[in-house]
Amino acid sequence: MSRLQEMAAAGRGATCGTAFHPHVMFMKKSARHSSHALPMMMAQLTLASWETIFRRGLLMAQGTCSAAEYQRMVTEKTTAVRNSVAALTAGHGHAAVMAPFLHRTRANVRRLRRQT
Repeated sequence: MSRLQEMAAAGRGATCGTAFHPHVMFMKKSARHSSHALPMMMAQLTLASWETIFRRGLLMAQGTCSAAEYQRMVTEKTTAVRNSVAALTAGHGHAAVMAPFLHRTRANVRRLRRQT
């Protein structure tokens, strides 16, 4: 009997209520933190920031920018800084420190695309 068959027979292969799949055991795990993660994150942040600035500038130029949007501009940055500092003090990597800014910027772009 092979090791996989022994594990399946013993019930040690099933986790979290899922069935045992022997092929998963031999799958190569992808690198979670690749060397390209931070540069790609910075590029995405740059593009999303440009689009956010453009769309908000357009709202301001048209005179349709609400008081809630102005307030959102301030609060989202303070929240992102707070989350970023928390990641930094917890000892996480550069990508984790930048992630709050990227998440907020992407959310802004999606929301502003629906508005304009």
